[in-house]
Amino acid sequence: MKVALTAASALMLSTYAAHAGALDRTGQSVAVLFEKGRYAEFSFGSVSPSVSGVGTAGVGGGSSGNMSEDYLQFGAAYKADINDTWSYALIFDKPFGANVDYPTGTGYFAAGSTAEFDSNAITGILQYNLPTNLSFYGGIRLQTIAAEAVIPFVSGYSADGDRDFGVGYLAGVAYEMSDIALRVSLTYNSKIEHELDTVETSIALGGPNASTTPVDTPQSLNLEFQSGIAKDTLLFGSVRWTDWSEFEITPTNYQTLTGGGSLVSYNGDIVTYTLGLGRRINDTWAVAATVGYEEPIGGFTTNLGPTDGQTSLGLAATYTKGNMKISGGVRYVMIDTTETRAGAVAPAGIFRDNDALGFGIRIGYYF
Repeated sequence: MKVALTAASALMLSTYAAHAGALDRTGQSVAVLFEKGRYAEFSFGSVSPSVSGVGTAGVGGGSSGNMSEDYLQFGAAYKADINDTWSYALIFDKPFGANVDYPTGTGYFAAGSTAEFDSNAITGILQYNLPTNLSFYGGIRLQTIAAEAVIPFVSGYSADGDRDFGVGYLAGVAYEMSDIALRVSLTYNSKIEHELDTVETSIALGGPNASTTPVDTPQSLNLEFQSGIAKDTLLFGSVRWTDWSEFEITPTNYQTLTGGGSLVSYNGDIVTYTLGLGRRINDTWAVAATVGYEEPIGGFTTNLGPTDGQTSLGLAATYTKGNMKISGGVRYVMIDTTETRAGAVAPAGIFRDNDALGFGIRIGYYF
C-alpha cells in the first residue's frame, strides 16, 4: 500500500506533466531518495500549452495566435543504500526550459518572434540516516544551459547563446515515520551561475557581435510532505519557493536597443502550492488527485513569457506488479490573465483564458 500510494503521489508532485510558472519544468524533487532499497526509474512527459493574446491599439491590435510550443520532458533516477546509515541517489532532469514561437501572418506586433531555453542537469545526493527517523542529505548539481531568440520587432534582433556548464549544490533534512507513511522533507537548491558566449545581430547595430551573457538559474526551497490519514489513504503536498525575481537574460546589444530591457525577467518570486490525496484500491492499483496553485506576481510580463499565476487539477494512477511499478498522470492547468509591455507601450498584449494539458508516465523497478 505504501509503495503504490507513494508512487502516485510522487508522480503528481512532479511538474514535468504540467506547465509550471516561469521556466520551471520539474520542481527539482528529491523524492527518489526515500525509496526503499535499490531502485531505478525513468520518466517521460508531454505538455501542450495554449497561450495566446490580443494586441492593444498602441501596437496595432491583432491576435498573437498560440505562441507556446508543445514540448517533451525526460528524466531518470537511481537510488541505493550503502549500509544502514548511508544512502545515495543520482538524478537526471531538464529543470528549466522555454519554447516560444509566435505565428507569422497574424498582424500581431510580435509575429515571427521565437525563443528557446534548454537545460540538462545531473544531481548526486548523499544521505545520512539517523536512528531517530531523522536524515540529512546534500549533493552537487552539474548543469548545462543554452538559449537563443529571434525578435523581429526589435530592429530585426537575434541572439544565439552557446551551451554553458555550471555547478551548484543542494542540502536538506527529512523526518520519517514508516508505520503511518509520514515524511516531511525540506530541500534548498542553490542558484547556478552561467556565462553564455552570445552572438547578436540587429539592423541598428549590425553584427554578428560577440558578447557574454550572464544567466543564473534561481535558488529555490522545496517543502514536501505526506502522511497516512486513514487506512489505505495518503495526504500529500508540497510548497516550492523559487527566486525568479533575481533571474534575467539581458544580452548586451538587446539592452542597448531597448534602453535597458531584458529578453526575459520576472517581477517577483514564485511560490507553488500542491495538495493531493492518494487512495489504494487493491494490491495492484492506487490512484491520486491533486490541486495546485501559483499566485500571480502582477505587473507587466515580457513578450517571451506572457504567463503569470495558475491553478491546476491532476489525476494519477499506479499499477504495481512484483518489483515494478508504473505510474501515469494527467494535469490540466488554467493560466491567469496577464499583460505584456513593448517599449513605452503598456499594455501591449493582453493574455487571458489560456491553459495547458500535460501527460506523464514513470516506470520504476526495485532490484
